[in-house]
Amino acid sequence: MVTMHHSVDVVADRPALMEAGAVAFAAAARAAIGARGRFVTALSGGSTPRALFELLARERFASSIDWERVHVCWGDERAVPPDADASNYRMVREALLDHVPIPASHVHRIENEQPPMTAAAAYERTLRTLFATPTGAPRAVAGGRFDLVLLGMGDNGHTASLFPGLQAVREAERWVVAERVAEVAMWRITLTPIVLNAAANALFLVSGADKAAMLHRVLDGPIDPDALPAQIVAPYHGELRWLADRDAAALLEGR
Repeated sequence: MVTMHHSVDVVADRPALMEAGAVAFAAAARAAIGARGRFVTALSGGSTPRALFELLARERFASSIDWERVHVCWGDERAVPPDADASNYRMVREALLDHVPIPASHVHRIENEQPPMTAAAAYERTLRTLFATPTGAPRAVAGGRFDLVLLGMGDNGHTASLFPGLQAVREAERWVVAERVAEVAMWRITLTPIVLNAAANALFLVSGADKAAMLHRVLDGPIDPDALPAQIVAPYHGELRWLADRDAAALLEGR
């Protein structure tokens, strides 16, 4: 049985959501670097976080983070070349990475120009090296896990590329899997719940009235991760936080 221990913070509008997300990101980065000398994050793709990454690249936030000690990974990727419009890597690079001094060796992209299964296996090796865990389950210990995973939620309840009714949400051993998603007619490579739930912090950003009905189902309804993969995210030794703007939170109970 999955239990949902989480905080939900509702802010006025989309700009306030981006501001709150950037504040949370910068605070997590400073805390991890202060404690361990590095900050390892998994970033999300899609439309919602672009404005957040652009905000982080601005002086006000960029100057508060020691980018030399930041490692950037991705929660999922589309099976397209890295320079394609649909590439999550390209979006993050243009919005953030091109503007801050992160060492190239600290940018760990999913090499999606390879066949999807190959790219997934290669990315798992990358993460296992980064977290010094050559075999077995991720370790929920300092240096062995993500300090912060940024996530979004689709209006169908998916997160990362864990889609309703497919296998990735049920994966019990592999850290990274590739799966063809008929709903979007595309192969996707995604982190699995195993590695997401080892994170120290998971932060969902949800914006817009078109997400309100699904956010209500995910947070207030019965737990059914096969149908609502976003519900599978519940770090077992970490914090889960949802940030939503007022439009997305319109139907939530008691908020």
